Amino acid sequence: MAKTTFEEEIYLRALTGRLVGKALADLGLNKVAVVASRNVICSSIATATEATFLTLSGGVTYHFLAEKGKESELAERVKAFAPQVTVLQFGGETPIEETKEIFVETLRQFAEKDVPGAFVVHVRIFAAGGLGEALKDEKVREYLGKKDLFVYTVGFDEGKVYVNRITLNGEEIELEKLAEYQVTLEHADLLNRSLKDRSVTFA
Repeated sequence: MAKTTFEEEIYLRALTGRLVGKALADLGLNKVAVVASRNVICSSIATATEATFLTLSGGVTYHFLAEKGKESELAERVKAFAPQVTVLQFGGETPIEETKEIFVETLRQFAEKDVPGAFVVHVRIFAAGGLGEALKDEKVREYLGKKDLFVYTVGFDEGKVYVNRITLNGEEIELEKLAEYQVTLEHADLLNRSLKDRSVTFA
C-alpha cells in the first residue's frame, strides 16, 4: 500500500506549500507572485504557499494561472505586478509533456517581456527537465543568466525539503543548498508514497 489517493495528493501539496511559503517568508520577501498550472493539485500547493507567506510575512502575493496559449498575457500581468520573486509551480495532474511545453513558453514570454524579479522553481517541473528544456532557448538562457534562481527539492531518506540556489553555466545547471526544513513523519510518508512508491517509518 504505497500509492496515494487523490485526497492525499492534495493534502500533500498543502503540507509542502506550507514549507515553501515559510521559506519565502524566511527570505524576508514582501511581494511574491505565484504562477501555477491550471489544475487542482497545483492550485492546492500554490494557495498553501500563498496563505503561509501572507500569514508569516505580512507581505503581498497574487495567484496567476498558467494556461496554454495565454503565456504572453500572463507575462504582461506578472510584469505589471512587479514581484520580488515569482514562484513557478508547474506540475500536478496535467500530463507532464504538456506542462513542460507551457512552462518553457512561459519563460520565453517572461524573457521577451523582461519580467523583473527572481524565480523559485517547483521540484516537479525541475525534476522533469523543464528548466533544462527552457535553457535550450538562447534568449531564455540569457535572461535567466541575470536572475537569482532557486529550486526546492526533497531529501527522501533524510525527511527534509531543501531550498537550493541554481547556478547556470550555459545549459549546465548546478545546485547549492541554502536552507533545509525538517518535515513531519506524516509529510515524509506522503512524499515517499507519492513520488517514490514506498512507505517510511523514521521519526
